[in-house]
Amino acid sequence: MANIVITGTSSGFGRLTTETLAKAGHTVFATMRNIGGKNAPAAKALQAHSGPGRIHVLELDVTSEASVQKAFEAIARETGGAIDVVFNNAGRFSLGVQEAYSIAEVQSLFDTNVFGTLRVNRAALPLLRKRRSGLVINMSSIVGCISLPCVGPYAASKFAIEALTDASRDELKSLGIDVVMLQPGAFPTEVGNNGLYPADAPRANEYGEVATIPQKMGEALGQLFASPQSPKPQEVADAVKQLIDTPAGRRPDRVVVDKLTGDPIRAVNQVYGTQRQALMAAFGMA
Repeated sequence: MANIVITGTSSGFGRLTTETLAKAGHTVFATMRNIGGKNAPAAKALQAHSGPGRIHVLELDVTSEASVQKAFEAIARETGGAIDVVFNNAGRFSLGVQEAYSIAEVQSLFDTNVFGTLRVNRAALPLLRKRRSGLVINMSSIVGCISLPCVGPYAASKFAIEALTDASRDELKSLGIDVVMLQPGAFPTEVGNNGLYPADAPRANEYGEVATIPQKMGEALGQLFASPQSPKPQEVADAVKQLIDTPAGRRPDRVVVDKLTGDPIRAVNQVYGTQRQALMAAFGMA
């Protein structure tokens, strides 16, 4: 059984994945912000888990280097440095006309989605490299390779994760560490409750019909999530479990978790993988 670190476990994919892996017998270090405040009920619920595995709830704010380091020092003490899997799940969603965001707003989005992942990996990788084994799963999105109107900043943060993941996968391969990108579609989780929406509404309103895209998108997703065909967030937790169960060195580079709209992303992934190998060969990296 593995020692697994997951960020952003107070709700959604993080919480479901924590529960799924603990039920499978793994030891999960479930990290989240504000375990003594607004996330206290979520922390208490995870701590009350009963099953073959164990759940340790720790305070970790991915936007704070000190918080990340403190959490990993505690995890290293508990495990003797034996960490097997890191799942970078914590993130924020954003929706709105790009011009209506302030620079500070977009910086805050990247601080969580991009720099948060970098902070966690910098804390975790020395432990994985020392053991010359492990698995890192980075959370991307179906808009991490195809951007859409009104999701530009969010998509850009996921494009960044895709670039970082591809580079680190090849950097770490010879050290026995697998790096996988998870690309989920739209799921009914609480992600929108902590989403980033542009503060400059007057600018957005000058875009006319385009300014109504977020509302229409929300309505369409609401209808989808209320239908019998609604995607189940458990699918993401199951995908993570399957990656962990897959033998090292045989894991895919990317995993699309989207039964309804995932085909275009799978097609892009296939072409991208082939052409990336060609580019690497051109630079003598084959």
